[in-house]
Amino acid sequence: MRKHIHNVRDLILPMIDFFYPPFRKLMGLQTYRYAASGGINTAIGFLVFYISFKFLFRELPVDIGFMAFEAHSASLVVSFCISFPLGFFLMKYVVFSDSTMKGKVQLLRYFLLYVFNLGFNYLLLKVFVETLKIYPVFAQILTTAIIILFSYIAQRNFTFRIRSQEDEFTE
Repeated sequence: MRKHIHNVRDLILPMIDFFYPPFRKLMGLQTYRYAASGGINTAIGFLVFYISFKFLFRELPVDIGFMAFEAHSASLVVSFCISFPLGFFLMKYVVFSDSTMKGKVQLLRYFLLYVFNLGFNYLLLKVFVETLKIYPVFAQILTTAIIILFSYIAQRNFTFRIRSQEDEFTE
């Protein structure tokens, strides 16, 4: 399995790195890879959100028997189911491949951060759509921009940080 993962990584990295030269003066390689990988994951997540909102749920409330969700909330859950595993793969194997933390620890931390971001996304989406009356698709774009800024810092310093020798002595 690990060989297949690294084969996919070896396929993706040259494609992402091919477009790096124009950005070299603006950002380091890891930041660029984060932006590219996060951009890919965000675009796919947004596409899934849009398709779910417009076509799967047809902009109507979703009743699951004991509870009903607005279409934008249900679409957020569907988007999560696709973008969570894709995002973890890209962050672990493309962006932060030099992290020495165990994969299970990374996955748990990524999940915790993702759930936090999902909750934050949900709250912002509710405020933008239901209070400020912003169309859900535009509200999701605005929400995504806010979360991206927080997420990079948290992933670099928490989820995929490189352990220092000091960390090894304290664990």
